[in-house]
Amino acid sequence: MSRDTNAPNVQQPPTEPILRIETGMHTAIIRRISVDAANRFLVTGSDDKTVRLWELATGRLLNILRSPIGEGNEGKLFAVAISPDGKTIAAGGWTGYEWDKHFSIYLFERETGRLFHHISRLPSVVSHLTFSPDGNRLAGALGVKGIRVYRTNDWQEVGSDTDYGDRSPGLDFDRAGRLVTSCYDGFLRLYDGQMKLIAKQAGPGGKLPLSVKFSPDGSKIAVGYDYSTKVDVISASNSAGLLKPLFSPDTTSVDKGTLASVAWSSDGSALFAGGQYVKSGVRQIRRWSDSGRGSFEDCPASSNTVADLISLSDGGVAFGAADSSWGIFTASGQRTRFVEGEIADFRDLLKGFQIDESGSRIRFAYESAGRSPVEFNLKERRLELNPAADSRLLSPRTQATGIVIDGWCNTDEPKLNGAKLALNQYEFSRSVAIASDGQKFLLGTEWNLRLYDRSGKQLWNVAAPGIAWSVNISGDGRLGVATFADGTIRWYRMNDGKEMLALFPHRDKKRWVIWTPSGYYDASPGGEDLIGWHVNQGKDQAADFHPASRFRNVAYRPDVIDLVLTKLDEAAAVAQANEEVGRKQPQLDIAGMLPPVVSILSPADGAEVALPGITISYIVRSPSGAEVTGIKALIDGRPVSIDEGRSSQEPVEADRIHKLQISVPRQDCEVALIAENKHTSSEPAISRLYWRGPAPIDDLKPTLFVLSIGVSRYQHAAINKLSFSAKDARDFADALMRQSGGLYRDVVVKVLADEQATRDEILDGLDWIEMQTTSRDVAMVFLSGHGINDRVGRYFFLTVNADPDRFRRTAIPFSDIKTTVETLAGKVLFFVDTCHSGNVLGSKGTQPDIVAFVNELASAENGAVVFASSTGKQLSLENAAWNNGAFTKALVEGIDGKADISGNGKITVNALDYYISERVKDLTRGRQTPTTTKPKTIQDFPVALKR
Repeated sequence: MSRDTNAPNVQQPPTEPILRIETGMHTAIIRRISVDAANRFLVTGSDDKTVRLWELATGRLLNILRSPIGEGNEGKLFAVAISPDGKTIAAGGWTGYEWDKHFSIYLFERETGRLFHHISRLPSVVSHLTFSPDGNRLAGALGVKGIRVYRTNDWQEVGSDTDYGDRSPGLDFDRAGRLVTSCYDGFLRLYDGQMKLIAKQAGPGGKLPLSVKFSPDGSKIAVGYDYSTKVDVISASNSAGLLKPLFSPDTTSVDKGTLASVAWSSDGSALFAGGQYVKSGVRQIRRWSDSGRGSFEDCPASSNTVADLISLSDGGVAFGAADSSWGIFTASGQRTRFVEGEIADFRDLLKGFQIDESGSRIRFAYESAGRSPVEFNLKERRLELNPAADSRLLSPRTQATGIVIDGWCNTDEPKLNGAKLALNQYEFSRSVAIASDGQKFLLGTEWNLRLYDRSGKQLWNVAAPGIAWSVNISGDGRLGVATFADGTIRWYRMNDGKEMLALFPHRDKKRWVIWTPSGYYDASPGGEDLIGWHVNQGKDQAADFHPASRFRNVAYRPDVIDLVLTKLDEAAAVAQANEEVGRKQPQLDIAGMLPPVVSILSPADGAEVALPGITISYIVRSPSGAEVTGIKALIDGRPVSIDEGRSSQEPVEADRIHKLQISVPRQDCEVALIAENKHTSSEPAISRLYWRGPAPIDDLKPTLFVLSIGVSRYQHAAINKLSFSAKDARDFADALMRQSGGLYRDVVVKVLADEQATRDEILDGLDWIEMQTTSRDVAMVFLSGHGINDRVGRYFFLTVNADPDRFRRTAIPFSDIKTTVETLAGKVLFFVDTCHSGNVLGSKGTQPDIVAFVNELASAENGAVVFASSTGKQLSLENAAWNNGAFTKALVEGIDGKADISGNGKITVNALDYYISERVKDLTRGRQTPTTTKPKTIQDFPVALKR
């Protein structure tokens, strides 16, 4: 591993795991983007401290690169670039200062994600990076003290200029090797191929030139400005005068905002610019014809600032935006790809952010300006979309007797009774809330939450995870609550500002996760892996990331979440929760139980194969030091047998290359490996393989095996009876029988309804579907009725003959269901509708909560696609008007053809999920929210044909 021997070894990045949000997409502004010369890959860098690698043609996320990070700003990435050959990715920003007292540029191998080198000793943050077209040099622009240029064969500095009066936000190479830069001192600078300054000129159109781009032929330079609506084209030719103004494209109709980011089409015939320019509520990218001299058209791009533009080889451009989205426009200005951010947009919410007396019910909105409102009930873990007005929910108080707060909204000069409140330089105030007793007020800013008393004395200040768009104070004065730009809502103890809880509501309006600072969490089905643990591996290596599900056995604690806001102390909440169930769980120790990390060395992702028998080369690390006890192989998400030439009981030696043999189908597929230790299992390492051998001779369709179970008429008087669960099971089976001869060669069903659904019959049914299903088949299990959790949270399905006094012997434990799912050979879909009633057994069991049940079945190592009828502690509703439960009615309609969203006659997992979700919300008026959880090792696939 290459190291910077000139950098002093002051210290290392923090070793304690750091809890982070992970949606599969950025959760903060995408500041920079870059593409390789062949336009195969796009990389994005963000304030969320990650670099993401995308397949440009499809928009598929290929990898997430994680540099060492710390708290606060440490690790924010302001710059990213990929080399022209696509082999190297450079990233920088606020990087390395916490331990080196200087800033760094990190260099990664694109194919493996390995951090192989870092350039240190930089005096300031890195604001922009770019490779020369020949790939021989890397240039970096800094926050202060100018620019640096490095030779890429040994990463030694070969040029610099420190005579800059402010930060440098932009630079670009032309094909001849010249470099142009911008600086907030007002000047543009041009260097020749030997880094000699050959021209320096003030930007003609503004004091703060930002983006600079050479035209493809190197004769012109386009310039965009911060805090200006102007764009300039200046000369890069000696004959016309270096850096002399040539013309300014037409921006007369841009009456507000900026066009700060610029890019040329690949042939130079069109010029693009974007920034804060907004029209009809959408940020626009303006495209001019005739190299910027001609007419223009405005192209709607994103909901927030277009932060970066880059040319594509086909004449179009790619963009990255502040709403964490990216997209592609063609040469003619048509948006052909848009990868949207997945966080709620809390901008301009303000008075729409309401909370109740205790702070346990909150109302917010998923979209800016209060659009798509929702209420979250923490006690019931219930999301209600478009809720009715409720006088018990109060907006933040912004006025009180004797307290006049001015300038608190989007200014850097908030005032209390005319006196300015001290903030940091460039820190803007965004929101305010006054306590009900009028003695304190909470100020939300760009970087902080600040509590003041009524005289203006600051009582505490805590760093914010993003802009504090809205703040509120509970009516009882115990809690301050805020919405942030990272998509989270967080609760703080008012007496000292200590964080109590954080909620991340996914923008899909179904998934959510809520957690304590230590990492105890509760989540909706499919929601737990929206958070996870970043673990640094030193300053010279890429960091690891472990989703929360890897620690489910100890960290999934709904009972702790229930108590935190009451106790206002996490440790006290844990102690009481443990005492109530007789649990003796030590303090959560993430670092001590880290999973292994497995990497596939070959075949590489995207490799072509022509023989069904392949050899996989892999290596495993064990960050916790625990013995690696086994390896699982999966193909398209389902476990397969492997031949490693070793005993299945023999440990896998860490940090050594291993090989195994598996057989792959004669088709494109995904191969995944999962490593295990005594604590947990790893995240899957995945390689997508493309079949290039002969087509399969046997094209026999799969058989569908269906086990459909429903109980309505329970035999024991103490168990509440249901109206439609048994009918739901029959209707589901009938709908699938109609699929015989279509997608499936045959459909074989076993229905266990009411009196047939005894414990013995259900266990026999699980054995039946396990024995019948082969690797080429599909298995579906449908479960409708009552489910309960015992006092320590273990889940049971109640059979028709369940006995409240002996339900461990008369009900079906989750472990039996899990065993069946993980051993089924083919694709597995599980439909669960078991949350029909809260107090099913009185004191014998707790309110049903299927979250852990669903999430474990859908984990990568078990590999089932799970459709759940509701989320959290929501109840599943049934109604005589529907003649079914809402979930089953939507499910059957979808299978029969209404889920054919694309109109091609095929109903896929994703299409069925979408239809069920929308239909159930419509039937129940938003009171029930179905969710579908699919392992990341399984791609969308058809499950039915429109009949």
